[in-house]
Amino acid sequence: MDRESDLKGKIMKKITGVFCALAMSAGMLPAHAQDAKLDDRLNSAAAVIDEVMSVPDKGIPQSILAGAACVVVVPHYKKGAFVFGAQYGQGVATCRTPHGWSAPVFVRLEGGSFGWQIGGQSTDLILVAMNDHGLQDMLKTKFKLGADAAASAGPVGRNAQASTDASLHAEFLTYSRSRGLFAGLDLDGTVLSQNADDTRTEYGADVPFEGVLHGMKPTPENAKHFVHTVARYFVVSSENH
Repeated sequence: MDRESDLKGKIMKKITGVFCALAMSAGMLPAHAQDAKLDDRLNSAAAVIDEVMSVPDKGIPQSILAGAACVVVVPHYKKGAFVFGAQYGQGVATCRTPHGWSAPVFVRLEGGSFGWQIGGQSTDLILVAMNDHGLQDMLKTKFKLGADAAASAGPVGRNAQASTDASLHAEFLTYSRSRGLFAGLDLDGTVLSQNADDTRTEYGADVPFEGVLHGMKPTPENAKHFVHTVARYFVVSSENH
């Protein structure tokens, strides 16, 4: 039993070390390389939305597009496991304001899971905040999905009705496009938090996370494609007025 516990401890330490290295690596890059990483993340996030919505029978339903309060996109969200699981991703978020969609902020999605599992996957992930509570969660420093905010797999199909109890009561609906060895994605226990360093790099100074999502900062040039892509799809149709 002691040998088994020791093995688990060593494996978990290695997994934690890998993801900590990934999280810290951004701060070690020169400024121009860091800027390029942010540009790539914004462009990748826009591409994820385009690709998800390009398949009519797998797109996000219009009722959800129209009702979304905030949108988080995490391209290439990574999940790996050998006995213990670990999850990590870097993404961008924008919220609906009276004047359109806000300038983006940068976020992290991190978590872990336990159980006998072997494999790995990379997933493009979209989280949609569906109500004011979800919006307020987005404005916090960090929160845990499933504990601080209810999350549910969202219905698909542009004409699908978001009528299930899970969809109606979830603060966040999740959509993913998996490429790997795992089938499906469980976000319970995953923590969504601010990436203050990348947001500071984007805006050149410390800016209030909440202020950006409330539309108090103009959208930077490198982020306009992402924000315009969100605005193109997440629109309120005439039926919803």
